[in-house]
Amino acid sequence: MGTCKATSPAGRKLRLALVFLLFAMATSSPLSAWIALHAERHENRHAIDRLEDKWRDAVLNGNSAAMESLLADDYMAITPSGILQSKEQTLANLKSGALRFDRIEVTDRKVRFYGTTALVRCRAEVSGRTADGRISGSYRYTRVYVQDPKGT
Repeated sequence: MGTCKATSPAGRKLRLALVFLLFAMATSSPLSAWIALHAERHENRHAIDRLEDKWRDAVLNGNSAAMESLLADDYMAITPSGILQSKEQTLANLKSGALRFDRIEVTDRKVRFYGTTALVRCRAEVSGRTADGRISGSYRYTRVYVQDPKGT
């Protein structure tokens, strides 16, 4: 098999053919769709990260207005002691100071997308207090985000 120098007529033709092939591949439907999907997932991942950061900041600062905007009307939490807690109960605990966090350090965040739904699994090192006394330790949680028909 022979070689073609880049400056020879055969080498220029080969280089031009490769450029054309790469351009055709980049603009082909499956590749374009993959690139668009990858970019969309990347942006969605950043949106979820921003929501998680807002959540953490709202809880740390006792910002019930911010939490109210983050929680769906049918929000349900399972507390570390296994008690179900509604949106109204969560907001009441935050407003009254019955639940107060001094520190929340989130690690091991994993985000998975299923259509318009995202599952977020995290580990959090927390310290704070409840009406029953001080709390601290390592906790894991799962949060579910669903994009509504308006895209929010």
